[in-house]
Amino acid sequence: MRQVVLDTETTGLEVRDGHRIIEIGAVEMVHRRRTGRTFHKYLQPDRAVDAGAQAVHGITDAFLADKPRFADVVEDFLAFIRGAELVIHNAAFDVGFIDQELARLDGSHPPVTEICTVTDTLMLARRLHPGQRNSLDALCKRYEIDNSQRDLHGALLDSEILCDVYLALTGGQGALWSDSQEHDESGAGELRSAPRAVDPSRPPLRVITATTEEREAHETWLRRLDEAAGGACVWRRIEEKET
Repeated sequence: MRQVVLDTETTGLEVRDGHRIIEIGAVEMVHRRRTGRTFHKYLQPDRAVDAGAQAVHGITDAFLADKPRFADVVEDFLAFIRGAELVIHNAAFDVGFIDQELARLDGSHPPVTEICTVTDTLMLARRLHPGQRNSLDALCKRYEIDNSQRDLHGALLDSEILCDVYLALTGGQGALWSDSQEHDESGAGELRSAPRAVDPSRPPLRVITATTEEREAHETWLRRLDEAAGGACVWRRIEEKET
């Protein structure tokens, strides 16, 4: 499963007012693990950055003056996201801006949703935490994710932070392998050395069974996770196979 966690920064808030993308940041994950591949570009928008937007991300007109335009990077960008599941916080905002940029070109590029699926982590968070603040900063605080470097918004930094937030929202990192193990592209791992045998002289392990309350809490969590994942909770699938 290939996912691309994405964020943009713009000259202002409203697409309909002609605002443009000035930064795109994206981080690739395969089987819920970062691959190390990223996409990051600053863009010349051919218009001024609103003062309010600049206060959020700190990107100035002078800094953008010599940067490429969206048309210059579009093929590389589409090659990076094509066929992936895009994971975006408040996806309607970013997708709306990307679609506008694509529409400004020669008309040969379809909307984002025709080349990718899109998961909105803001919608996931609202289902899991109704009535609570679900901004990226609020979720970092809730899930104890370090965002201390986020003095200003930045597309690549926010994408990296959103990777951790998404994994927390959907049940944690999927791979159970340690850094000392090799992985193939399918996500399976092979031990580099033979597994160690358990010492037969050690005392027997104490088995502690879950209480009724713990089992009920576990069932509630699985139900919430299944709803957030759109019916794709792995533990539910395991239960179905066992029964």
